[in-house]
Amino acid sequence: MTVFARRARASAGRLHPELSLVSYTLLGHLEESGGCRATDLAAHYALDKSTVSRQVAALERAALIERRQAPEDHRVQVLHLTGTGRHLLAQVTESRRTAFRERLAQWPTGDLERFAEYLVRYNAWTGPASGSD
Repeated sequence: MTVFARRARASAGRLHPELSLVSYTLLGHLEESGGCRATDLAAHYALDKSTVSRQVAALERAALIERRQAPEDHRVQVLHLTGTGRHLLAQVTESRRTAFRERLAQWPTGDLERFAEYLVRYNAWTGPASGSD
């Protein structure tokens, strides 16, 4: 798992040197959710608000996200991907898919099916909310 995490961080840095793996994760969530508040990001990923604040600031400086007023409450700021952010995220997604295809190309079908089952099982775990995945 440590090697997997190291590779993920390294690939994130190669795709956009100023952004961390956490930043890419936040971009992905913003795309999936259609936008949300920074506090929602912190709660969803069990991250400290200051950590999310730093990541959001870096994403804003890179023009990958923008703040918009919530239509139902103009006091609330909702984070959304910019066009540049969507484009970068699409590039990252395609790059990852290519890397996975290359790495798994020679695996027998049975091994791929078991691997997929194990990943589903691992990701479904909802054990104690200790904040350590």
